Amino acid sequence: MQNDTLITVENLSRYYAKHLAVKNISFEVRRGEVLGFLGPNGAGKSTTMQIITGNLAPSEGSVRINGIDILDHPKQAKARLGFLPEQPPLYREHTVDEYLNYCARINRVPREQRATAVANAKQRCGLTEVGRRLIGNLSKGYQQRVGIAQAIVHAPDVVILDEPTVGLDPIQIREIRQLIRELGKEHSVILSTHILPEVQSTCTRVQIINKGELVMTDTIEGLTRRMESSSLLVAMNHPPALEDLTGIANVQSAEDLGQGRFRLHYKPAQNPAEAVAEMAVTRRWGLYELIP
Repeated sequence: MQNDTLITVENLSRYYAKHLAVKNISFEVRRGEVLGFLGPNGAGKSTTMQIITGNLAPSEGSVRINGIDILDHPKQAKARLGFLPEQPPLYREHTVDEYLNYCARINRVPREQRATAVANAKQRCGLTEVGRRLIGNLSKGYQQRVGIAQAIVHAPDVVILDEPTVGLDPIQIREIRQLIRELGKEHSVILSTHILPEVQSTCTRVQIINKGELVMTDTIEGLTRRMESSSLLVAMNHPPALEDLTGIANVQSAEDLGQGRFRLHYKPAQNPAEAVAEMAVTRRWGLYELIP
């Protein structure tokens, strides 16, 4: 039976001396997903991507690629991965064809399959017309395409892209985003970025990381709803059921944060704070905190 969970990250942490860059994060990536890994610069995105791809050892935790532990069986696990780091690993003195053939060899694509594999990667990345050109003479956008082509030349299960549109002009950005959407049809993709519109336009799910911690996981539709709404944090000594809270006028949805605490979402022009306070008093919920 085919496993739909292609990446499993459990309790991952990474220290640099005494600095904790990644703090106890866990998540999964399923087949066919484009997961946006969103956060500001310095949040721990690149460190996490390097650990997942086996280029950096975790201080704690584990990573499994299609069920294979990347520390116990690194060769087998990495064979399932394609990786575009923030600085693409390009040889500027090579032609596109030379470079992609080299990448196919080091990814153990059988000799009789290399020409087809390279042709497919070029076709998918829009490089068919530039195969004989030196990489160093290509525009930044085309160099980024070559970087993505090397990540998919061996048809991996998962493609990991770290800041793939940094330094590109608006037209190039649009083209690369379209390419990422296309990749998501045949691979699982992790897109690491600090650009919110990039996640909204290309991903099916988003995780937000800040100061090394995962602070939110949601679908793109859920993220959009959050952005279109405001919220209240409430805490009660005798917490009610979620249905009682969502039944209050103007409360769109409610999240149980544990220990009697809830986050209530509402449209900005329809603040339910007064109604929440009245209901809490009437039903003796013991409201002791209400924070916008």
